[in-house]
Amino acid sequence: MNTPVTIDTTDSAGSQCRHEGGVFAPVIDINRCEAKADCVRVCPYQVFEIRPIDAATRERLSLRGRLKSWAHGGKQAHVVDPDRCHACGLCVAACPEKAITLRRQP
Repeated sequence: MNTPVTIDTTDSAGSQCRHEGGVFAPVIDINRCEAKADCVRVCPYQVFEIRPIDAATRERLSLRGRLKSWAHGGKQAHVVDPDRCHACGLCVAACPEKAITLRRQP
């Protein structure tokens, strides 16, 4: 059973967010994600959701990624609104598979 991850989202200035929305976006390593939803729980901006993997994504998975996908019900975390990301890093810290990185938007 997954235990919820609790991370303090405030500091003395009131927020850990380093940027306005849209400067950075989370990128999910599709071969590592196991759809445990810790990113969904900790993100204060509703950037993520867990949903089924589409056929095009499934084709890009490695053998290990396909096995993980099968074991976890064919679901994965998806970035649904990258422009909402404020680069606080809570998702990166919460992901037990280390499947999330933050990347500067072009």
